[in-house]
Amino acid sequence: MFDEFGGPDVMHIVEEPVVEPAVGEVRIRIEAFAVNPLDQMMRSGISPAAISLPHARLGVEGTGVVDALGPGITGLKIGDPVILTAIPDASVRGSYAEYTTVPASRVVARPAGLGITEAAAVWVAYSTAYGALVEKAGMRPGDHVLITAASGGVGRAAMQIANQIGAVPIAITRQAAKKDELLAAGAAAVITTDLVDVVEAVRHHTGGTGADIVLDLVMGPGQQDLLKAARPGATLVAAGFLDPRPTPFPGGTPLTIFGYRSFEHTLDAVVVKRMAAFLNAGVRLGALRPAIDRVFALDDVVEAHRHLEKGLHAGRKIVVSI
Repeated sequence: MFDEFGGPDVMHIVEEPVVEPAVGEVRIRIEAFAVNPLDQMMRSGISPAAISLPHARLGVEGTGVVDALGPGITGLKIGDPVILTAIPDASVRGSYAEYTTVPASRVVARPAGLGITEAAAVWVAYSTAYGALVEKAGMRPGDHVLITAASGGVGRAAMQIANQIGAVPIAITRQAAKKDELLAAGAAAVITTDLVDVVEAVRHHTGGTGADIVLDLVMGPGQQDLLKAARPGATLVAAGFLDPRPTPFPGGTPLTIFGYRSFEHTLDAVVVKRMAAFLNAGVRLGALRPAIDRVFALDDVVEAHRHLEKGLHAGRKIVVSI
């Protein structure tokens, strides 16, 4: 919990009574949660959503077991292992806690092949990548998919999801040192923007046709090269904001361009059902597996945020175990 905006030290652990679930809600005993950049933004006071102080909570991702059922709940029972799929009011009932209550529609069964640590770190990145590539862009087998910020959590998930479908993920990174790691993580090819011309490199890797889908997790002026690297009629999904510089308007471009925010799908029960089925299949086949950087204890959550701010986790997830 935090009572003022600032650095990691504003967070502190407090004792609060356990809340009973209301009608249509379930109470989850959290076993582990992941630390995400959105948590850092909320804590720092730069979140796109308003945060009410004091007594604000954090956490948009986690896993645990059903601890109590509110009136009217069917299809779940106490003890079921689940993953939280959306906590839009994270400042009130975020996952940085031993217990939280959420609508029953905001949990899905935890895939049997995932351990607690991995399950805590899987949903945000994979639901974002799946929603952008499959639901928005309609990714199909054989599609050449250009992925920026490929070494980040969503980028890594996007490469695995593309491979699971039979598409061809082409990773874009600024650092040549990450090439071997990205190839090992599932990239069919790696383009280093500091060393090569992006447009020429994409043409080379696509047999001269250009990319079918572009997943832009960076935005900013660099998007102009991505547009040029895509074939006419391709789809670009803007799903990130890593570059704070303005993104020029893509005028006159024969592409379909979507903006994407994950809540538009994670709050849709029909799409969440598809996401959960896809995740289960990917885990069962060994195609989807989050990379974990470090695991911290709850008492060390401040240190976990310091570690996030150092940026050394390189797209691997930081997890706090309870």
